[in-house]
Amino acid sequence: MIKQAIIPLAGLGTRLLPLTSVFAKELLPINGKPGIEYILDECIEAGVKEIIFIISEKKKMIKKYFYNDNFYKSIIKKKKDPRIIKEYKKILKYKKMIKFVYQNKPLGTGDAVLKTRKYIKDNFFLMLLPDDLIVKKNCSKSMIRIHNKFNASVIASMNVHKKTVSRWGIFKLKKKIDQNNFMINDVIEKPTIRSAPSNKAVIGRYILPKKIFNKLIRLKPGKGNEIHITDAIQSLIYENEKFIAHNFSGKYLDCGSMDGYIRSSMEISKL
Repeated sequence: MIKQAIIPLAGLGTRLLPLTSVFAKELLPINGKPGIEYILDECIEAGVKEIIFIISEKKKMIKKYFYNDNFYKSIIKKKKDPRIIKEYKKILKYKKMIKFVYQNKPLGTGDAVLKTRKYIKDNFFLMLLPDDLIVKKNCSKSMIRIHNKFNASVIASMNVHKKTVSRWGIFKLKKKIDQNNFMINDVIEKPTIRSAPSNKAVIGRYILPKKIFNKLIRLKPGKGNEIHITDAIQSLIYENEKFIAHNFSGKYLDCGSMDGYIRSSMEISKL
């Protein structure tokens, strides 16, 4: 079973400027609920017991959101509003599950993962990228089922239009397991239309092996002077580590850009 999840939150959120010049993008409301809470609820429903947030000093407001007890207690004492009491109880439930680690230099997702090394206990863990919301069906839960069945690492996959492959990480597939699951041969970052090995794109849900930390430690910074998680995944695949691309059945929403953020609120309001 997968009991731990990590969520990288240290990114600057430049695609959502000017909002993110003063506010953490993960706390921006999506249909009246902070975006990060959709990710937390997905984890809880999937059976995760501990969640590690990777934040930066600039995004300490995320920690304050979960540790604002005195504010809630003073308001509840004055108003005794059932809605506020319910919200506070929900925050307390989240807080019991969360640990915070810091990534103060923007050195990529691979570096963010590496910051959690000493906290990961089991052989596999879940990683969720908060810009990617998946609603209607719990993607993490279905990925954990696939992991349990095949004892393999799993990455969420979505079919994208061939004309847009250069915007995504794209899977090169080894073989088909069933209708929704494929063994991965490689992951190609933002290929050209002509060179793309498939139209199956990487989406921000990963079940990763603990041994990935040994790869990340040895990686040299790549494009943008960042440590890329994809490079570590590729290295493990070349050593015959099993990785499965899982075509999830939920609805994908990109809430990391301004257009996507607005669209996400509209789509979730219809559910």
